[in-house]
Amino acid sequence: MTSIRNGVDTAALFATLDAVKGQPEIAQFKFRASNRWISGTHNLGTINAYYGAGQENERENDFTFDADHPPVLVGGDNGPTPVEYLLHALGACLTAGLANIAAARGVELTEVTSTVEGDINLLGILGLDENVRNGFERINVNFTVKGNAPAEKLRQIVEQSRARSAVFDIITGEVPVTIDVVTP
Repeated sequence: MTSIRNGVDTAALFATLDAVKGQPEIAQFKFRASNRWISGTHNLGTINAYYGAGQENERENDFTFDADHPPVLVGGDNGPTPVEYLLHALGACLTAGLANIAAARGVELTEVTSTVEGDINLLGILGLDENVRNGFERINVNFTVKGNAPAEKLRQIVEQSRARSAVFDIITGEVPVTIDVVTP
């Protein structure tokens, strides 16, 4: 019997859960991203090294991401906006969690798609109305999930993914953020 379900190695998943239960100190991770301004609103992000499972880890290749604004927002459209990356991160985190949870519960998935939309009002970002927040006013996630389980079980899996999603927690919780500035 194979331990791969929905592309998830369930044996490795359960072994990881057992390892973290047995050694909680290996649960501490620190992810990093660096960013370099190119021109205007265009910038380039790079992701590679991270700390996890008690050690520094480096990937074989860097992941790079252009970010920019569309011309209507005085950008060059060299990449998605940072808020679009956030929407993608939420959808990707929920989907990854959904796949893991379904695999762990013995559910074979045949299709998972999502659309994540966020409403934002530029009056806040542009400083034109101090009563309007700078970020999203609301975010809506719509999933289509198909698999060998009843609809209610598939909904429960999505709910469990939401409950365990790091990105959902970051967006909806209060994460302390510090900003340090170095100048010559």
